[in-house]
Amino acid sequence: MDDTWQVGGLPLHPLLVHAVVVLVPLAVGATMASQLWPGLRRRLGVVTPLLAVAVAVLVPVTIRAGEQLKQLVGPIPAVLTHEARGRALLPWVVALAVVSLAQWAWFRRADTAGRAGTAGRATGTPTRVDRRTLRAVGWLLSGLVVLVGLGTLAAVVLAGDTGARAVWGAILG
Repeated sequence: MDDTWQVGGLPLHPLLVHAVVVLVPLAVGATMASQLWPGLRRRLGVVTPLLAVAVAVLVPVTIRAGEQLKQLVGPIPAVLTHEARGRALLPWVVALAVVSLAQWAWFRRADTAGRAGTAGRATGTPTRVDRRTLRAVGWLLSGLVVLVGLGTLAAVVLAGDTGARAVWGAILG
């Protein structure tokens, strides 16, 4: 156990998992709410994409700590299933970070353009094409936020479930 990351003698993986289980749904919720609720989006500002990026960094660290713990407990089938599900979470949290950053940048740009006069026109009225483009990008972004958000939630639930079963399955039956 000397080469396993520890905190107070406990393996770090279970401690990090608790952070992932709390922060991933929080990042998804903030990203989805920001898409639907402009007031909240303005209040949260850059916090939402920073949270999503932090989660995208935390998951690989958790995976690494899990790899070390697996060396200690051995290749038990339940652990291998959990490892596969945990690794499947990584692309989802990376996608969440990308979508959250894109969302923040898009709405920041839209807010700035709205204050400065949309599309650079003196009247501040966007042309028909500009409105269609803005609407299309908004709908595309909304779709991506929902798709990535739901996929990320599903991945974290599946990883967490298999991890709980690996630890508690034999005890609880």
